Amino acid sequence: MFVGAAPGTARFAFNGTDLTFATMTGAAFFDLDRTLLSGASAHVVSKVLRETGVVNREVPGEGILYKVFETFGENLPSMVLGRQAVVAMRGHSRAEVRAAAETAVDGLVSLMQPYARSVMKKHADEGRKVVLATTTPRDLIEPFAHAVGFDAVIATTYAVDADGTYNGELDGPYVWSRGKRDAVRDWSLMNNIDLADSWAYSDSVFDEPLLASVGHPVCVNPDFRLRLMAAARRWPVTNFDVPDGVAKIPVVGLEAQQLLMKFARPETFPYAKWVVTGTENIPRDGAAIIVANHRSYFDIAAVSMAVARTGRAVRFLGKKEVFDAPVIGPIASALGGIRVDRGTGSNEPLRAAEEAIAAGDMVAMMPQGTIPRGRAFFDPVLKGRWGAAKLAHGSRAPVIPVGIWGTENVWPRNAKLPNFTNITSPPTIVVTVGPPVQMQYDDLDADTKRMMEAISALLPPEGRETREPTEDELRRTFPSNYKGNPDAEDDRRPGFDS
Repeated sequence: MFVGAAPGTARFAFNGTDLTFATMTGAAFFDLDRTLLSGASAHVVSKVLRETGVVNREVPGEGILYKVFETFGENLPSMVLGRQAVVAMRGHSRAEVRAAAETAVDGLVSLMQPYARSVMKKHADEGRKVVLATTTPRDLIEPFAHAVGFDAVIATTYAVDADGTYNGELDGPYVWSRGKRDAVRDWSLMNNIDLADSWAYSDSVFDEPLLASVGHPVCVNPDFRLRLMAAARRWPVTNFDVPDGVAKIPVVGLEAQQLLMKFARPETFPYAKWVVTGTENIPRDGAAIIVANHRSYFDIAAVSMAVARTGRAVRFLGKKEVFDAPVIGPIASALGGIRVDRGTGSNEPLRAAEEAIAAGDMVAMMPQGTIPRGRAFFDPVLKGRWGAAKLAHGSRAPVIPVGIWGTENVWPRNAKLPNFTNITSPPTIVVTVGPPVQMQYDDLDADTKRMMEAISALLPPEGRETREPTEDELRRTFPSNYKGNPDAEDDRRPGFDS
């Protein structure tokens, strides 16, 4: 019978004797160039080897080959160059090469795709070994692999003589194509790894043997031939420079959202007049948290109109009902949206936002959570939840306030669609971006209040004044199918629809 056992083992009791056997587990194998890294590691490594005096000149045509590799992917000429390096390193000291490789670590880390670490961490958290499988020589890449947290390295290994100098031969296979597959198989046998329960990530069609040998192949930033192969074999395609599930346009390499943002121009929305100011306050690079007030379903378009001027993408947090919708849901995910299930109290949406911030992305949130209803809609004191403040406390990313006014006149809460027909006298939408909020990082509620006050200060004067709305104005703030108690809306907790 089965009895308790440590993870990765199976323990049996037989005739009163405990028998413990190792069970097989899966692993995650990662290619290096154009997969984990945005380009070629050889470009960084060769530069370091020259700067440290290990080699004294650049191989003719080396720069051109790197550029071709980074643009189109792995190719036979680059592999020829790699094989020649085995002989070219004859007589060089392994210790000197390892020392040079240590100085290359920072340069290689800077090339890591923003979401690569989160994928590695996910596999590690699920109990899998995380393994670098690369053609790059072991002595050149092992310091980097250790620095970023790989459990093991499978790489081309140069043989050395007794005095520690390379002898121009290989110690084992050339870890490329079928050679990489065979090296992974050998390592897996030695480490009790079940390839059927393993993942492999690569950009290159030459890694097809490895991808086909595991139960979960994933094509990352695939070259043209691998993209076709992935479509034929129904292998998943992803990119480590964007969150999982976000669509990128092949060839041009743009996110779908970035392409869509090119249409975020006033002339695209002739049923509204736009006044957008303060966009110089949105960082052109690096992480940032955009916080805005919430008046309409059209507020996303308003924020996009401001962000579009930066050329950047932004990760919008949205309620789960949007992502569950048959057509809109997949589109929202493909555009980089982050699903929020407000009813569960789960921290998962915040973790996804934290991941995006760590990757250097912008995240857009509306701390009010949902559009206020009834008289609460006209309350000049904006109330918000502390999710954005918590994200800021953990990341110290700048918090950029955005004041939105007039979107409710284009798409009121009681309408299922915007008013596309009003092009003769369109309502005015005012979008004002302010400087970063002066956070104190002392208390979540206090910093949330600071954010909401910063947003309020960006609204026109009528948005900061108390007034009694008309019955028609009140009616427009409720969904068409509203069945709740209007008198209870003033005290409803921000972010909840019920």
